[in-house]
Amino acid sequence: MVRTPPFAGPVRGHPSRGPGSAALRPAVETAGAGLAGLGVWAAVGYLDFLPHPYAQLAALLVGVGLFPWRRRLPAAVLFVLAALTGLAPCVGPVTAATAYTVARRTVAARRRARLLGGAALLVAGCATVSAPLLGPGAMPYGFALGLVLTATAVVVPGLVGTSYGQQRRLVRALRERGDAAERARRFADSEARIHERSRIAAEMHDLVGHRLSLVSLHAGGLELALARADPELREEAVLVRRTTRDAMRELRQALGVLGPLGRDTGSAALTDATGTRADVETLVAESRDGGIAVRLDWTGPDLDARPARVRRAVHRLVRESLTNVHRYAPDAHVTVTVAHHDEAVRVEVRNGAPAAPPLSAGDLGTGRGLTGLRERVELLGGTFDAGPGPAGGFRVEACVPTEPDDDPAPAPGPAPAARRPGSGRAGEPSPDAPGADGDTGALGAERLTAQALTLALGLGVLSVLMTLGIAFVYANAPHQDAGPRPLPRVGMTYDEVSAAGVLDNAAVRAAATGHEPPRPAGTAGCVYPFAGATESRPGSLTIARYCFDAARRLIAIDRFTVPAVRDATPWETP
Repeated sequence: MVRTPPFAGPVRGHPSRGPGSAALRPAVETAGAGLAGLGVWAAVGYLDFLPHPYAQLAALLVGVGLFPWRRRLPAAVLFVLAALTGLAPCVGPVTAATAYTVARRTVAARRRARLLGGAALLVAGCATVSAPLLGPGAMPYGFALGLVLTATAVVVPGLVGTSYGQQRRLVRALRERGDAAERARRFADSEARIHERSRIAAEMHDLVGHRLSLVSLHAGGLELALARADPELREEAVLVRRTTRDAMRELRQALGVLGPLGRDTGSAALTDATGTRADVETLVAESRDGGIAVRLDWTGPDLDARPARVRRAVHRLVRESLTNVHRYAPDAHVTVTVAHHDEAVRVEVRNGAPAAPPLSAGDLGTGRGLTGLRERVELLGGTFDAGPGPAGGFRVEACVPTEPDDDPAPAPGPAPAARRPGSGRAGEPSPDAPGADGDTGALGAERLTAQALTLALGLGVLSVLMTLGIAFVYANAPHQDAGPRPLPRVGMTYDEVSAAGVLDNAAVRAAATGHEPPRPAGTAGCVYPFAGATESRPGSLTIARYCFDAARRLIAIDRFTVPAVRDATPWETP
């Protein structure tokens, strides 16, 4: 059993990846992740939410140094960066890029979930534990910071990397499947050509063997006739008969094994009348008896004077085309056209569109029969074309020379797959074929550039979201100077008391003049704040007095009552 490696390796041999780009790419990726982390560090520091800035910068440098090792040691690097992110949030962009790479390259789903889950727990745990010393203060706010960093540095890039990795592996599998199908098609075409050549060799075996048998028979009769008339010529007849016999034996040794592969037997056996007008009319009549609406248009003289290989090619074209009609379009109208001219014989079999399409892709056949016809016609120096008609249906058209050259035609290259209805013209590349839409290398470079720009933009967006989340947590966390101001107490300095909101008020001082108790010994000055003056009962006012010594230090806080002066209201004035 072959185990799938947990990490998919890089694609080798890509046309757009040269040695220079392969060496430059890690440096660019590391620089991009480092710049993103530096941007977060600067933005959070500008907002004054960055405790221990130089320690966090050192942690960022450590993360950037570990980043190039994420492919060789994915688990270790991811976990270390996750812990650093919890301690120093500016390492978050580096951790996000690492989580994306690890999720994209990890094939096993369970292992990927364990890696991302462990990294998320490390980020949240380290941020919570380190909050009192390195973070926003209280542990609940550290946990909130950990959740922000977990989402932006682990979860989101991990999901994006998982999606892209699965898409990339799916495209690679589809490409490999397409390549395998293309190899199978080429193999099938080659097998069909070999099959047709074997059939031609078997026909040659039958034809030449028959002629050699006649030569041997006549040589034997000549040998008997010359035994008495001219004994000297008898030896020549014996030599002819023996040579013919040896030729027949060598022919059987060379081609006899191919006879059962391609020889036609039964009612369709090839004879001297094969390919003549009577033979084609017989094929048409048999198809008509089978329920096919077929019509024959014959132009020109009969083919009985043409070479046997030409007539057999015509026979095979008509018979194979009608057989395909029986299989795929039994309810369509068929027209068989044979035009015999001085230099060539043109054969065309055209059928209309069937009433109902084939039920499945398997009903369309393999196209090997048409590939064999192409091989036979091109061996004779002719042309062959097959494909869907302009108004639907299918057509097979061939032009066979009436007097083929004696030299065999050169072996043709790989023929295109036989086209079926709806698949386009024969000989034209499929628009979905690899490389059919231009240079693969240029398209690969453009695709990689677009992918790099997309990933850079995504990392930038995550960095912005990370900065906003960090600022939100720090802005809502309590600080050391938060809460109510401390109350004044004896021993505080004048500045501390003033900072607590105790300031002198001239109106309160005037109300206390002449009614206040004696000041404590050592008093250098007093402050009468307005906040300390309250009306305790009608006609009296309670005043607070803060007395300081010569060192401007609070030595006494006194409260006393003075009479309140109230002006009469306008309607009480006589």
